[in-house]
This record gives sequence, structure tokens and C-alpha cells, in this order.
Amino acid sequence: MRQLCARAVLGWMVAGAALALAPVALADEHGAPVLRWDPARLGNHRYLVQVDAPAEAVRAVIPWRRRDAHPEKVAVIVTDPDGAPVANVLRGNIDRASGELVFQAAKAGTYAVYYQPYVGGGRSNYPVVNYAAPRDSADPAWAGKLGKRWDRLPQAQVQRYEAVDDFDAYTDMERTATPAELDALLARHAEPLLLFPETRANPVRMFDTLPVSWTQRGPGGALSDHAQRGEYLSFQVGLWAPRTPVNAVRVAFGDLHGPDGATIPATALTCFNLRGIDYAGRPFVTRVDVPKGRVQPLWMGLDVPADAKPGVYEGEVVVSADGVEAQRVPLSVTVGGTAAVAHGDDDPFKLTRLRWLDSTLAQDSTVVKPFTPVAVKGASLDILGRDIALADSGLPAQIRSRFDERMTGFARQPRALLQAPMQLLVEDASGVHALTGKGAPKVETDGPGKVHWTVTGDAGPLRGELKGSLEADGTLQYAIELQADRETQVGDIRLEIPLHNDLARYQLGLGQQGGEAPAGFSWHWNVRNNQDGAWIGAVNAGLEFHLRDEHYLRPLNTNFYQQQPLRIPRSWDNGGQGGIELERGKERYLVKAFSGSRTLQAGQALRYDVVLRVTPFKTIQPEQQFAERFFHKYGDLDAIKADGANVVNIHHATPINPWINYPFLEAEAMRKYVEAAHQRGMRVKIYDTIRELSDRAPELPMLESLGHEVISAGKGGGFSWLQEHLDGDYIPAWHVPENRDAAIINAGQSRWHNYYIEGLDWLARNEGIDGLYLDDVAYDRITMQRVRKVLQAHRQDPLIDLHSANQYNPRDGYINSALLYMELFPYIDRLWFGEQFDYEKSTPAYWLTEISGIPYGLMGEMLQNDGNPWRGMLFGMTSRLGWSPKSDPRPLWKLWDAFGIARAEMIGWWVHDAPVKTGRDDVLATSYVRKGQGTLVALASWAPERAEVKLAIDWKALGLNPAKVKLVAPEVPGFQPAATFKPGDAIPVEPGKGWLLRVE
Repeated sequence: MRQLCARAVLGWMVAGAALALAPVALADEHGAPVLRWDPARLGNHRYLVQVDAPAEAVRAVIPWRRRDAHPEKVAVIVTDPDGAPVANVLRGNIDRASGELVFQAAKAGTYAVYYQPYVGGGRSNYPVVNYAAPRDSADPAWAGKLGKRWDRLPQAQVQRYEAVDDFDAYTDMERTATPAELDALLARHAEPLLLFPETRANPVRMFDTLPVSWTQRGPGGALSDHAQRGEYLSFQVGLWAPRTPVNAVRVAFGDLHGPDGATIPATALTCFNLRGIDYAGRPFVTRVDVPKGRVQPLWMGLDVPADAKPGVYEGEVVVSADGVEAQRVPLSVTVGGTAAVAHGDDDPFKLTRLRWLDSTLAQDSTVVKPFTPVAVKGASLDILGRDIALADSGLPAQIRSRFDERMTGFARQPRALLQAPMQLLVEDASGVHALTGKGAPKVETDGPGKVHWTVTGDAGPLRGELKGSLEADGTLQYAIELQADRETQVGDIRLEIPLHNDLARYQLGLGQQGGEAPAGFSWHWNVRNNQDGAWIGAVNAGLEFHLRDEHYLRPLNTNFYQQQPLRIPRSWDNGGQGGIELERGKERYLVKAFSGSRTLQAGQALRYDVVLRVTPFKTIQPEQQFAERFFHKYGDLDAIKADGANVVNIHHATPINPWINYPFLEAEAMRKYVEAAHQRGMRVKIYDTIRELSDRAPELPMLESLGHEVISAGKGGGFSWLQEHLDGDYIPAWHVPENRDAAIINAGQSRWHNYYIEGLDWLARNEGIDGLYLDDVAYDRITMQRVRKVLQAHRQDPLIDLHSANQYNPRDGYINSALLYMELFPYIDRLWFGEQFDYEKSTPAYWLTEISGIPYGLMGEMLQNDGNPWRGMLFGMTSRLGWSPKSDPRPLWKLWDAFGIARAEMIGWWVHDAPVKTGRDDVLATSYVRKGQGTLVALASWAPERAEVKLAIDWKALGLNPAKVKLVAPEVPGFQPAATFKPGDAIPVEPGKGWLLRVE
């Protein structure tokens, strides 16, 4: 039986009789679920009843104690001992407590009552499950014979409850108390707040009513549990406010006193619902209110010291609230003599990993490769390949890039981005006033990877305070507060970024797809669009900018943007007056972010926050691109190696990584696979991110108790497990029908990021993974930095690649995938963009800026319809092996190896002095140069018809004698036939295709 069977439902007590649940394996050796029956036909739950003798009609009362709110609106299916549906069925009293049925029993034996059948719809990966409504199938003549006294009919005996598999089964904590049982409990207890302690073994699963076990035992009492030395012990106290709302819940802990005067201090205890450490490492407190009639679990944790003396430790948990008298829960923990391994974290079902929620692992200002520490010289700041000079305002006076156009090294002369200093301007009746400080900013160092500064000054009638920071990856962050001492009328508050005209060659963002920067453009805020900035620049020098305020919260993305869209910054938007204008002049390309006229009251302050990122972040690494060949599928390692791949991407829904974004439940299988890969000189990366979370995560009930800190608010629905076991306020996400894995959407920023970082550390230490495959990431740069630091701590050169579908569509708010994820690019090794990208109708500038990653220091591969291989080679891109049956880059790999492309210098068509040129804008050439040994020229066409191209070749740059060379097109199946050309020949290029020519 697989590990997940630890969640098997135990026997239930119904009407005084034990209803045993027969064990069943959750999945076979291939990861496919083993089910007792077809849930798509009958639903996930049934009761078995025994009929001792054939009868025209028998009565059964099913004590189902259901958690769904309206059982009377859901169908019931009865099947006979042979599994055939029984047509003659009548429904009597149906409520949450029980269901009364009368059905025809043509033979003796065991009948099954399926009580939540559903009808599926929607896409297979985004199912829409609706529960079947009752339908009268009984023969009127048969029904007419029954009379009204059903209690006189033969009684079918309830045997037991069963679920389609162990995971779908309702737990004891999901068996509801009846109204009578609740009334009896309230008659005995008049307190406004009732407390129900529970161990971690019985997570609270219902929030609108009580489980019957609570009414049977009553509120209060002690909580007792066992732990090993060094273990992190989690537990709960369920709160119920039956009569009135209870506000501002508080929890206090006392020391735990053990044998021979030993003590575990109160500081070793925490309540996760009331306080914690957020994803950015900042402590926070949370207010918990319990609405009338609702249940609120408080999850707590005890960090048992590793040197604790064995024995019993006793203390108490004190719970109070506004207007509610404090109540004490005695706590008794028996500490065993053995020491826990890694706090107990190796077993996810022990819930010791809840402590990860408050982790600050890798939350520091250190530097990861290839970045260099921020060097400070007065107000001049130097980072990898770039430098920034600060003006007195604290904003950049100049930004320079030292990257060369080839993007593989650095130029002798840096390239200036700004034509003049950036300025924040306030316009009033007396003129235009720039925010200015009092002398050069004083820069302070937080650590090797980060510096900050503060400037106080004036902007005409307003006082200003600017807090700025720069990090080693090239990210500048500004929080700018403007305040009025008296009522002040302003005509505009705006930011001006004057770029050099020749630098502003390309642009993406603000609703524009990647391409040539427009001569003029105007944009305004719109909450339906995930747009608050843009990137403008050239291949080797560019600037990304975003406009925000203090209320910024990262929106949801990838199909879910409209459910948690952008929080429009009130300062920049100003009631719809704000926007951005782009304007090309003779010498400068001006970015003007304006907010329009407004009146500020005395003492009123506005935050004009700005995020800037200077690109490229790093040099591209063609030698790694061509040497590291990805196989994007789980498979036999020897076969994968024989195909020429050396990096395996393990998706979810695979035997060693079955559950989406919860890669901990097949640990031994994953470790063995990774070890076997390492023995063959191969590396393994796994699918693991945060956008959504599998329902298989044992922490899910606890995360529900945190409200919407971790789980995004939504309308519920989706796959049946979600509807049957969650409280209904969630967004259903990806579903894998093959193994019945259903997920829900996470919040964009939460403590689950801390858990994720600790989880990666655990995977790197225990499973040996070499990196990550990220699929449309839902976290920001702070978490991405930590990801890189954790993996780099365990692997010399970890690999991280990012896939994204094209998010430029109304569902995703017309955001460019490259711009959405650009903040993560410094810490990524490769891109895979992606579904819905158009490789055929898009321009070379689109390829360069939206797909290739090259202007930002990255390379990648193609996905949609396996891409365009000819155009892809201009950027060093192929499709990926293993993902699509039609995708086969192996013939190109063979050519690469025969030529030695990993030892060549890549010189793209965008380089002004490229050694091979076509003389056309619609047929382009990229050269892979092994000087003096040979060159591989990639040609690709965007011309609408067949083109004849004569190559202009700088033979000296190639180190070749034109009198002794020829241009040879080796035969590459599916790519090109064999051909030979002489220098100066007109080379025919078909529309949308091209050549790979060896100059030798």
C-alpha cells in the first residue's frame, strides 16, 4: 500500500454499530488510482445495506451525517447485488443527518446506496462537476402499493460506509452532528465561545457546523500527545461561536514543566493563525474573528528542544477574546527518549513542516552567481555589467551598460541609457518643480547584494521623502512619498525617463506586443489589464519600469488574473486621469508617467512607487545552451541518454512526482531515479512551483484555517474532491484525470512561499534534485532569489528553466509573458515560451524580445507546434525532446555535435558588425563562428515569397580564405536537404524556412 494510505479513513460509529472501511490500495505501481467503482457514473460515496430476503419493497435509513448543505437536492442511486441500478426507488425524509429510502429488492444480498452522484463537464484539466438532481424512476403502480407506513416494511440493515478510494473518504471530522445533538450541547453550555482541542491526527475540516464527535465528548478538556526530542509538534484548538460573533481572539501560552524541574519555555509555542513571518521575512500579526455559527481552528506548534529530558511536560493554552472570559486548555506532551530526525520533517503526514511557514531560510542580502557585490563609490553604484549614478533626488542621473551586442561579454565602451537624469516633477500654478535633495545621497550597505539610501527634499509646494535601493541583479526600487503641509492644488505629478533615442529600439508592455518601439504612444490605467509598466531598450541595454504604490499586491496570473487583478495605484491613476506617454524626439525617447491634476489636503501624503530593472541581467551562455539538452518527460534513463539528452525534466503526474506542486510523497522513488541519473552523468529537474497546490497536501486543512492568506478566494466548484472536502471558498485549478489529482489556486504572496523554500532545501538535501522546471510562476523576485540561493547552496550549477504560455490575451489581462516574469529572469537559466506563441506570423523583433530571452541574458526553446526550427536557430533555439511525439531536435543536435557548436561564438543577426549579413530585413543570418576552423550560418526568412539571398561575409572575421571555402548544407531530416553553394551564389530561401550552412 502506498504512503498516501496513511490518510485511510478509520472505522466509524453509526447508531451504536461499528461501520468498518475495507482497506484498498490507492494506486498501482504506475501511479494510476485503484477505484472500487466508476465515480463518473455513481459518485464517490456509498453505504452498503443488507437485504435478507427478496421483497417487493424494503426500507433503509442511511445515517450518512453529510457535510453538503442540501442533500435533498442531490440524487441517490441504488444498485442490486449484481451492480445493476434499481429503478423502483422512493425517497422519504432526506436531510444532512440521514436519508430514508424505499426500494424494490428482487433478490437477497448486499445493495449499495450511492448518495452523491455527479455529472462531469468542462475541460478534462478544468472539470466542472455538478451533482445530479433527484429523478423519479419508480413505476407509479409499484409506488402506489406501498402505502404510507414505510416503517412496517422490511428493514434493510446498514453494513458500512465506503468511498471510491481511501483519499475520497469522509473522515470522522466530516461527519456532522444533528440539530438535536447541537441543541443538546448548547443546552449544557452557555458560553459564547466553545473550545475543542484536537491533535494533528484529526484536522478540522468543517467550518459551518460541528462533527458529531465534538457533541459526544463536549467542549473543553485537555490535549495530550506524544513527541520525540527535537520534533515539531503541531496541534489544534477548534473555536465555535454558536450564539454571537466573537472578535479579536487571543492566545497565550505558559511554560511546560517536565520531569526533575525540566522546562520547555512558552516561547517554544506559537499560534500560526495569529502571527507569523511573511514571505519577505517581515513579522506580522493577524486579527481572528469568529462569525456567529462558524468554526475557527487555531493551529499551534511546539518546538520540542533536541535536548529535552524524556518524560511528561504539562502546561496550558489560554484562549480569550473581546468580551469573552479566558479559557484554559491543559496541554500534556510526553517526550520520548529517541531523537527526531530533522524535526520529523521527513514524514509530511506528521505536519511538523508547519514550522516552515515562518521560515526565513535564504532571506538575506548575499549574492548568487553570476552576480557581483554592489560596489559603492559615493553616489555611484556598480554591479555586474552595469553602473548607476544617483542624482541629488536619489533617482538615477545616469545608467550605463557594459554588455556587448553579442551578449556573451562586455564592451570596451559602456552604453549610456539616459539622455538626461530621471526626474519626479510636480507642476502647479507657479511652474514645474523637480524633487531635489540636499546633496548627494548617502548610500548604506545592507549586504553584498543590496544597498539603500534615503533622500528628503522638496518638489515645489510638496515635501518629499524618497527611499531607494539597488540590488546586485539590477533592480532599483523606489518608495516616494509626497506630502502637502497645507491644501495644495497641483496640475500634475509625473515621472520623466529620458532615454537615448538610439537605445529605445524595442518595446514591450502597456498593451503592446514586443517589437519596434513606437514613435508615439499613449496609455491609461485599466483594471482589466495586467499592465503597470514596460520594457524599452536595445539588445545590450534596456530599462524595465513599473508604477505602483504601497498597496501593491502581485495579481494572479495564468487563467486567473481576472479573479485577483491588479490593484490600481491611487497615486498614479488619480481617478482615471493618470497614464503613460511615449514620445520619440530628435535626441531622446521620453517616457512620461503622469497622474493629472488634484487637490491635496493639509497633511495628505501620496506614494509614488517605482520599480526599475536594468537589462541585460547577465551574459548569455551559448555553450551551455548547446551542451545541456533537455528531455521533457519522465522515462527510462538509458533510452533518454541514448537519444542524446542529459537533463531530464520530471513533470507532475509522473510516478516519482505524481501530485502537482507537492513533490514529497514518493520520496524514495524520486531519490532512486535521481541517483540513477547521476550515475549516468545526467541531471534531473522537477516540476514544483506555487501557483496551485494539490489536494493531496496533508497541510491543506490547516491552510484552510488561515482564511485567504494562502488559498485564494473564489466560488468553489471544480473536481468532486474539492467540492466534497473543502469549505467552498476557493478557485479550482489544474486537474489530472489520470490520477484524480485536483488543485486549488494559491494567493500570490503568502507564507506558503516560506514553506516552498524549505521544501526545496529538503528536496535538494534528500532527493538530490539538480534544479527546477517552473510552469507559469505565481511568486515574485523575493522568492525567486531565495530559490536560487537554496539550490546553489547544494548544487554548484543548479538549473532552473521557466515555461509560460502566452499571456497576451483578455483572460490574462494582455500581459507579455516576458514582462510578467522579467523580475525572475536574473535567477533563471533557460526559457520555454510556450503555448499560444505565434512563431509564424510574428516579426523578428517579437522573436527577440518576447520569445528568445536574449536581451535579458537568457536563451530558450520553442513549444507551440514545435516552433519554427529555421527561425529558432537564429536564436539558438530548438523544440524540446520528449514533450511532443512530433518534436525531434535530434537531427539538429547531431549537426551541432558534428560542427562543434558548443565551442563556437554565437553572433546574432542583431549585432551591427556581424560577420555574415544578408542585406535584407526579412531574411536574417546568425553565425556560429569557430574562427579559422569553420562557421555555421543560420538563415531564416520572414519574406512573403521565395527569396534569393547573397551573403555578405567578412572573411577576415571568420579567419577563412574565400578562395578555399564552400557553403555546405548538410542533410538534416525534416529540416533541409543536402546542398552546396559557392561564396557569392544566390541562395534560395523558402518563405518561413531557411538553412544551416557550414562555411568550411
